[in-house]
Amino acid sequence: MSTSGGRRPARSGGWGAHGTRHAARALLVVALAAVVAACGSGTQQDSGGGGDSSGGKTTLTLKHISGTDQTALAPLISAFEKQNPNIKINASFAPTDDLQTSLRAQLGGGNAPDIFVVWPGNGSAMAVQQLAPTGVLADLSDQGWVEQVPQNLKPLLGDKGKTYLWSPGMTPIGAIYNKKVFKEAGVTKLPTSWPELLAAADKIKAAGKIPFAVGNQTPWVTQLIPYAIAPSTAFTQDPNLAQDMLDGKKTFSNSGWRTVYERYLELEKKGYFNPSPNGTTFEQQQAMVAQGKAAMAVQVSAVAPPITDAAKNSKDIGLFPFPANDAGTDLKIPAGLGAGYGVSANSKHPAEAKKFIAFLAQPENAATYAKENIQLPLTGGDNADINPLLTPFVPFVKSGKTVPFMDQQWPNPKVQPAHFAGVQELAAGDTDINGLLKKLDDAYQQK
Repeated sequence: MSTSGGRRPARSGGWGAHGTRHAARALLVVALAAVVAACGSGTQQDSGGGGDSSGGKTTLTLKHISGTDQTALAPLISAFEKQNPNIKINASFAPTDDLQTSLRAQLGGGNAPDIFVVWPGNGSAMAVQQLAPTGVLADLSDQGWVEQVPQNLKPLLGDKGKTYLWSPGMTPIGAIYNKKVFKEAGVTKLPTSWPELLAAADKIKAAGKIPFAVGNQTPWVTQLIPYAIAPSTAFTQDPNLAQDMLDGKKTFSNSGWRTVYERYLELEKKGYFNPSPNGTTFEQQQAMVAQGKAAMAVQVSAVAPPITDAAKNSKDIGLFPFPANDAGTDLKIPAGLGAGYGVSANSKHPAEAKKFIAFLAQPENAATYAKENIQLPLTGGDNADINPLLTPFVPFVKSGKTVPFMDQQWPNPKVQPAHFAGVQELAAGDTDINGLLKKLDDAYQQK
């Protein structure tokens, strides 16, 4: 997913007293779209551009997503600079939507940062399989960590057998929920199948609460419920669906994607969504769950900490796998590689930039990064320390019951925006499932 096209939530570092921190967090979330912050020992640099060498010290520029990535990276930059006193990293951060446009323009102009955010797969303009063929990314294939990447995920980090991207880990999509709302509605057991999910939503609705907070006004949020449904429906009906679509054997219209949107509309028609989902922002979606107005939000795992911070009692917020499976069948979950780091092929200091990537990929550093970023580390084995919120998702990863974010295996960056707009139209009643599927097929066939 461009958590992955556009799905990266904001999360800041520590604040002072508990109440002050919550207030500041709230202000940060409201101002998310305008945030461009500096961290580590670097300075804010919005224009990017390659690093330089001055005073005997090499300066590298780095640009990535604001939020949990920013918080995770700061101490690692400090540690790297301590180990490498002749290298300085100037880091800047911005929201996903800004980066999708600004970085692509810098790459086209030949003045990209030395190190910058790249998304796995092929789903957005800043995805590795869109960038690598243009020659703007340096080859990382000879780095030691590449051999530790699971074989089924390695293709998402590169193109034509080469690796151009390091990603800290896998980001699952699940249901972030308010335990107090569940309890007061009489939902004493977390649902583990689609019928159980509907039964729980009925109880929550009867108790006067909103079962699902939906923030479709923020475009990237539109994809998350379909992505949560698809693994246990479309990709259970055809485990090879992504490749079958690339091979022209299947389309959105003649595959299990129809079931995905039938279930999406089932949730909406039963009145489980908040009023006016298309008029509700990502920030409002978070607030509804944190404040106990809504029971759940289907979101990437990294959104859980900001909701936890905003809740009156942090222990009220939890995270569980979204159960889109039929009763008596196995649940599969979406878990995609998170946005990571690439090196500019035009960097004046490629050796130093690659050295920083290799530093991030060291097992202890990768695990630290992934834990702070609420991800399951890509390397490091069973002993890797993970964020406790992700404990329910570990068995799915170990047993292979995961499906990559769907856009990471789409053939071009045009399907994703068509999907955003199509889901909004479906929710508004401006199109039906046939219309949405046709729109997606048309975008899929474009070059």
